[in-house]
Amino acid sequence: MTQALDSRDLESASALNRRLNLPFSNLSLLTRALTHRSYVNENPDAQEDNERLEFLGDAVLDFIVGAWAYNRFPEMPEGDLTKVRSAIVRNDQLANFARRIGLGGALRLGRGESSSGGHDRDTLLGSAFEALIGALYLEAGLGAVEAFVNPILDDVQEYILDEIQDPKSRLQEWAQAEKMGTPQYVTVSARGPDHAKEFEVEVRIQGVCYGRGRGSNKGTAARIAAQTALEALGITFK
Repeated sequence: MTQALDSRDLESASALNRRLNLPFSNLSLLTRALTHRSYVNENPDAQEDNERLEFLGDAVLDFIVGAWAYNRFPEMPEGDLTKVRSAIVRNDQLANFARRIGLGGALRLGRGESSSGGHDRDTLLGSAFEALIGALYLEAGLGAVEAFVNPILDDVQEYILDEIQDPKSRLQEWAQAEKMGTPQYVTVSARGPDHAKEFEVEVRIQGVCYGRGRGSNKGTAARIAAQTALEALGITFK
């Protein structure tokens, strides 16, 4: 279970500014980006919470990520560019970015949020990352946001591409478009010694097997099963 952070263990806005090499001269703006409404509710003298900055950061990230994708993948069609942007700006991915930069340890939360693991909760981390981006935009403009965000995006580029081109995702899109529900992946066999196991996985939609795959782990076997199903259905990647 995630432990609550003692207020004395919280990283200050000043320390965060130095550690991440951020350009904030107005530390009250950065502090606001780190302040959840639960903290304001318990501390009436505190400045406003980060929700307005979160709203702004969401819009700024949409633009920055869209521009990054447009420039990184010059031959990618519009539909796939949209998928790249959507995969990056969804909350769980933004929460991963927040963890990458150690943002959780600087969040100012109310006692209840803190004691229930709020410093490592996806919803709070993703929102705080957006708020940080909103604050950075106000402090130093789009160029500063790009300088901060683009290296993070470069680091996850291959992961994001794998995700949007994942045959499991494509098969799920097809099944849902056909109103057939979510594909189920069932391990039908596991052969060989522990150090060289081979798994066989079936992908079933509404109980019907659409494809099979074999691999050294269940994930690989499931991907192959999904690809086999796509080929049998005549569905190809764009």
